[in-house]
Amino acid sequence: MTKVDEVLESISSMTVLELSELLKEFEEKFGVTAAAPVAVAAAPAGGDAGDDAGDDASGVVELVLTDSGSEKIKVIKEIRSFLDVGLKEAKDLVEGTPTSLMKDAPAADAQKAKEALEALGATLEIK
Repeated sequence: MTKVDEVLESISSMTVLELSELLKEFEEKFGVTAAAPVAVAAAPAGGDAGDDAGDDASGVVELVLTDSGSEKIKVIKEIRSFLDVGLKEAKDLVEGTPTSLMKDAPAADAQKAKEALEALGATLEIK
């Protein structure tokens, strides 16, 4: 296995929070930024400025838990796995619905978490 393969394998097993911390430290150590340049486009005339499609295009979303469903314990365990939080923090998130689980998260990560939690019966929104 090459060094690149080892690094990719290590990264694939990280949580979202660990990846965020890695990215921050990488940017500081090497003096680079991972942000892609973004072109700003004007809204079309007569278009709805509050349309949700604009959020998805940015690639950064918020994942909101609106109901934990009947499998509350399984939902707490799943939240702990992808947020890397303690039992009390995860329980507080589930009991405080509606609550934001992920703010300014990559759309792909939020979608993956949403699918896993919905499989357990939870109800979520991506904003």
